[in-house]
Amino acid sequence: MSKSALDAIRTQVMWNRLIAVVEEQAQSLLRTAFGTITREAGDLSAGVYDTSGNMIAQAMTGTPGHVNTMATAVAHFFKHFPQSTMKPGDVYVTNDPWLGTGHLFDYVVMTPVFLKKKLVAFFASTCHVIDVGGVGMSAKANSSFEEGTLIPHMKMRKEGVLNEELIGIILANSRNPVEVRGDLLSLISANDTGARRLLSMMEEFNLASIEPLARHILTQSERGAREAIKALPDGEWTYDMPLDGYERPILIKSKLTIRRGRITIDFSGSSPASIHGINSPRTYTHAYSVFGLKAVIAPHVPNNIGSLSCFDLVTESGTCVDPTRPSPVTARHVIGQMLADCTFGCLAQALPGKVQAESAGSIWILGLNSAHGRVPAEETAKAKYFGVINIGLGGIGGRPGKDGLSTMAFPSGVGTIPVEITETQCPLYFKRKEYLPDSGGAGEFRGGLSQTIEIANREAAPFTISAATFDRIHNPAQGRDGGSPGRKGLARYGSGKPIPDKGIHVIPTGDSLVVELPGGGGFGDPLKRDREAVAQDLKAGLVTAAGVRRDYGHEPA
Repeated sequence: MSKSALDAIRTQVMWNRLIAVVEEQAQSLLRTAFGTITREAGDLSAGVYDTSGNMIAQAMTGTPGHVNTMATAVAHFFKHFPQSTMKPGDVYVTNDPWLGTGHLFDYVVMTPVFLKKKLVAFFASTCHVIDVGGVGMSAKANSSFEEGTLIPHMKMRKEGVLNEELIGIILANSRNPVEVRGDLLSLISANDTGARRLLSMMEEFNLASIEPLARHILTQSERGAREAIKALPDGEWTYDMPLDGYERPILIKSKLTIRRGRITIDFSGSSPASIHGINSPRTYTHAYSVFGLKAVIAPHVPNNIGSLSCFDLVTESGTCVDPTRPSPVTARHVIGQMLADCTFGCLAQALPGKVQAESAGSIWILGLNSAHGRVPAEETAKAKYFGVINIGLGGIGGRPGKDGLSTMAFPSGVGTIPVEITETQCPLYFKRKEYLPDSGGAGEFRGGLSQTIEIANREAAPFTISAATFDRIHNPAQGRDGGSPGRKGLARYGSGKPIPDKGIHVIPTGDSLVVELPGGGGFGDPLKRDREAVAQDLKAGLVTAAGVRRDYGHEPA
């Protein structure tokens, strides 16, 4: 075998090893985090960067909203802390929404790595903490100043010594200081794990620097993405997506342009920023729109700054997809996690028959709290104080040749939080959590089903749903190529009265919270669906007999 062939094999082995390093970094965070949304749902990201701050590898564990925002977040630290001032044992932190992951609840932690006092790389990680003060995990605020405590780019550890003064400020402004401290230390520990494994790898391969490997990774990744784009037809396509909004409906306008091997997604003309916290900062908008493009165009190409650089984003400052400070942004997922489907709407015109139908989109975060401070004191006098998070997941759109996946988070990819975990943290209990029949849009390939979740209090006391940022209650996920829309979402009291889709709501003593998540849209003409597939769905309880007659035009088998 030639030397060039051996060198190529060695380089590929090192690339694979680097991915294993960042995956171990992510697993370290996953297994030591205190917050359930991190350790149970995997709402995190981890990555390694070259000395210029370019993300060269990411962990498989994580969400696009964290990974793709963090791809550019590291470079912002250099404006405050030049590399020449960094020393072994230093750790840096921020939760600035516009320079991090889009809202205050995510701390980005960056750690420089030194080999014999020489800076050779950076590791960064992020996760969602349960509370940062302010109005809490709610879109109720009218300003980012009301949403919690912003930590600018600061040093959290100096040459191995924790900055307890900074940590003290963070904890003093959190309702859950023990969990938040645990998550911050877990982020530091995860980066340290990555650094140790990288140095071990460099020693094993006798590397004094990873810069040549980084250049290879970024060059090959960009080349792969560019080649995938060149295979697409040139043209321009537009797609509009109406969303429920908060104080008024939202319209996302998207335009996709493919020309001479370049691709641009343009959200100009989208609705102005909301006065409530559903706005998606540009960094988060970029994360999910580019993810949508890459998922269809170049899913086989590794995700790093090289492949991400092939997609250009255009936004208008002051809109809901590019809000300016101090616009509220806590629930930025409400708009941001719909943007992948916007790009799909454009791509479906460029690639007929090859793009899945719309999905439920943004997850329904169930911020569940005791009602202290929301009702007269005597109603909570004997009640336990608590604040927990759970997640409701809808259906994914039907796909070319396959049904949509049920109760799965697309595009975020987060998992759910087991009911047993939530029930051990607070006096609430889940009365039911089950598939919602007929919720997936009809089609030759059915949309994924959503679920019904009902939650009640074991104590004789009210509780609140404080992160009610539900969407697709008025605008369902659309079908594709003749498929039907998925079922709309619904929130209500167990006693029957509807609950508004946004805001903070008190569930009275003896009542319950019921949410019915939106389903995914169907793909293709429902009349072409295989009758045996319909019969199997009916047998499994995924559709009803009435639904079969209505949606598929024949009597149940």
